[in-house]
Amino acid sequence: MIDHAIEARKHGPVLEVTINRPKANAIDAATSRIMGEVFADFRDDPALRAAIVTGHGSKFFCAGWDLKAAAAGEAPDSNYGVGGFGGMQELPGLNKPIIAAVNGMAVGGGFEIALSADLIVAADQASFALPEINAGTLADAATVKLPRRIPYHVAMDLLFTGRWMDAEEARRWGLVNRVVPADRLLDEARKLAELLAGGPPLVYACIKEVARETQNMSFQQSMDMINQRGFATVDKLYSSEDQLEGARAFAEKRRPQWKGR
Repeated sequence: MIDHAIEARKHGPVLEVTINRPKANAIDAATSRIMGEVFADFRDDPALRAAIVTGHGSKFFCAGWDLKAAAAGEAPDSNYGVGGFGGMQELPGLNKPIIAAVNGMAVGGGFEIALSADLIVAADQASFALPEINAGTLADAATVKLPRRIPYHVAMDLLFTGRWMDAEEARRWGLVNRVVPADRLLDEARKLAELLAGGPPLVYACIKEVARETQNMSFQQSMDMINQRGFATVDKLYSSEDQLEGARAFAEKRRPQWKGR
């Protein structure tokens, strides 16, 4: 699927999604709805195992909410589609690995889209900021997510001041997985996506659901839910062909052939 604003290309089992809205790759409600459809299709297509989301060009990954649309009357609580702003932040059942390849500035809602990915690979020129404080509004998703990803005081610094964090500082705090030269960004993201695409999809689904749903549970509650197959993904895994295949492949000293069932 190629839209004027969102390019979604399949490379075997990997979906590559590029935000292409010059000059800043900002997202209005219509673009967000398209992104929601793209990620819902990714979620529901068994042939797709991993995704990359990146921005067009070298300056911006994504500048977040399109302020030109806001100036024209688009409200902050507009209909952003099935996945919320950016298409994947609130999409139910999105249990496949997603990599953010941050090529440039990730600002406001663009930063929040990166936070919605499972892994972040950043170009050495990338930078991150939450300038909503300067506009007198709330960086809502970031306020929820960021203190859970990096030390509380660092998260509050970014939220309270709106300052910029460069790629190396982001790596030091564990916000990004790796920093690479800009000309190698997509190659590195694609290598990682291909590695993930060759892994066990049912286990990835378990990891994402369990990590997401146990955030407010105690350790024992979480373990009880897993042991009692209280998560749909865990129940599916424990009754699957892939569960048996993994054990057999280990015993036979061969690579497993994952079928996702």
